[in-house]
Amino acid sequence: MISPQARPIQWERGGGGPGAVRCGAAVAWRKVWMCLLLGAAGVGKTLLVKRLQKLSSRDCKGDLGEPPPTLPTFMMDASNPTQLSASCVQLLGLLSSEQLAEASVLILFNKIDLPCYMTIEEIKSLIRLPDIIACAKQNITTLEISARKGTGLAKVLHWLQDEHRSSR
Repeated sequence: MISPQARPIQWERGGGGPGAVRCGAAVAWRKVWMCLLLGAAGVGKTLLVKRLQKLSSRDCKGDLGEPPPTLPTFMMDASNPTQLSASCVQLLGLLSSEQLAEASVLILFNKIDLPCYMTIEEIKSLIRLPDIIACAKQNITTLEISARKGTGLAKVLHWLQDEHRSSR
C-alpha cells in the first residue's frame, strides 16, 4: 500500500509551459509522466517539487513522448536521525508494493547543507541499505541533495529524464 505521505508529481509538456510540474490529481494521457514522491513529514518534498519545477523550466528540451510507468522517488531527511527508522519502514513499504515491483526507485537524502547531517555512509549503515538494495526487486539509485540550496537537483532531474527515456 502506498503511504498517505505520497505526493504525485506530474510533468506535462504542452499544457503549462516547458517542463511544467503539476502536483495533484491525474491529468489525461496527453504527454504526461508521473513521479511518485514519498517521505515522512518535513523531509522537504514540497520544496523539492518547487525547485525541480524551476530547474526543469530552464533545462527541459524537446518532447517527452509517451508516459512511462510511475517513477517512485523516496526522500529521507539526512539531518534527522530520530526519523530514520520511520523512513526506513516507509521505504520498505514502497519497495514491497506490487504496483511498483518493476519500477526504478530513486532514494534522496535531503538536507545535506545542514551542519548536523549524517553522511550517506552512516545512513546506509543504520538502515542496512545495502541489504535492502540486494533484496529489492527494483533498480535503486541513491543521491544526496539539498533542496534548499539546490545541491544535486540537476542529478535528480537527469535521473527522471533518463528513466523516462529508457522506459519508452
